[in-house]
Amino acid sequence: MLRFLPLKLGRLYRCLKLLLVVGLFVILLMNTHNLFASFQKNELTDRRFINLNKCPACFGTSWCRKFMNGQVSFETWGRLRFLDVFNVKNVYFAQYGEPREGTRRVVLKRLGSNQELADIDQKICKRATGRPRCDLIQAMYKTEFARLNGDVRLLTPEVVEGWSDLVHCPSQRLLDRVVRRYAETKDSGSFLLKNLKDTERMQLLLTLAFNPEPLVLQSFPSDEGWPFAKYLGACGRVVAVNYVGEELWSFYNAPWEKRVDLARQLMDIAEQLTNNDFEFALYLLDVSFDNFAVGPRDGKVIVVDGENVLVADKRLIKQNKPENYDVWYESRFEDCDKEACLSFSKESLCNRVTVDHNYYAVCQNLLSRYATWRGTTGGLLHDPPAHIAKDGQLEALLDECTNPKKRYGRFTAAKELRDYLTQLVAASSATAR
Repeated sequence: MLRFLPLKLGRLYRCLKLLLVVGLFVILLMNTHNLFASFQKNELTDRRFINLNKCPACFGTSWCRKFMNGQVSFETWGRLRFLDVFNVKNVYFAQYGEPREGTRRVVLKRLGSNQELADIDQKICKRATGRPRCDLIQAMYKTEFARLNGDVRLLTPEVVEGWSDLVHCPSQRLLDRVVRRYAETKDSGSFLLKNLKDTERMQLLLTLAFNPEPLVLQSFPSDEGWPFAKYLGACGRVVAVNYVGEELWSFYNAPWEKRVDLARQLMDIAEQLTNNDFEFALYLLDVSFDNFAVGPRDGKVIVVDGENVLVADKRLIKQNKPENYDVWYESRFEDCDKEACLSFSKESLCNRVTVDHNYYAVCQNLLSRYATWRGTTGGLLHDPPAHIAKDGQLEALLDECTNPKKRYGRFTAAKELRDYLTQLVAASSATAR
């Protein structure tokens, strides 16, 4: 009986594949008219499609002229609306064209699923009218997003604390930075909230509460060396960011030398976001292979999802001196059976000067044997060459960085791992010559 089990499973698998193909064919037949229409029309010029009609309950308008002029258009598969059922995150690839510069690839994001966007509409309506449906534009003026009128000089911590990960424990210095670098206004450069128009203030606050990723990219821009994708602009409820390259997962089975270089860059990112001259610690709370991408030309690793980034102001922590502020905080290892899981305390991240969270997140979810993604385990540094595996140093450092056996062992292991990976990269470069 057991002999026939693989045969039966094979037949079942082939039947399921056939049903899937037939199902897609039927969907294509049913959507033939829509299919041709999709290729003929640029939906990104449609105000309702990009939810421009919902502003100021939107993310901005700085790129609306480019959208309305047809300078931004979906790539082939992005034009097929019936495929949106598979695009839960509402992330699209598009082409952006300038007359003198030609076209280039960009990434468009709605910053949430359709359900999450519908939920924010309902919340706005309920807070303003007590009903789940209403005139959204009028309702915005009756919510907390409109409380900060032209008489309010600054965006202060007590107003927005806890709205999102970015402002879980905001300092005035961080909020001044967010307002000063806000890209969805013509008069950026001032930290005074009163210099923004009413609609701009509401858009800023809605973005801060719903998904602060655009504000992270604006406040810590790639032009200044921060490892984030470049923010380009927004129109309605669609934001545009620079296309970086293929996701990190695409390099899971790349040559060993390439994977070592990527691992070193990931550890460098963890260090930069933890310790920098600005004394802002940016802690990555969602670390997975999908949230990083690699540049096709320079091979540079970039963070492409900035929604779950907690920013702690180390300067303020040193000034306020909360309990145990100068005691090093060690993240607790948890060997869970889920993908990309992390254990952390937001309160500790906000109240300690020295924290190992970013090292822990990168080692556990990306580099070590504990890393699990899409049913695969082993991490980016799986299957090292025989001489490195035999030496045992790499495995020992990865284990200590993920699940330390010594007190403060992760801090030491992270530094030694960065140095070790740098040596491996240098050795590879020397051999290539």
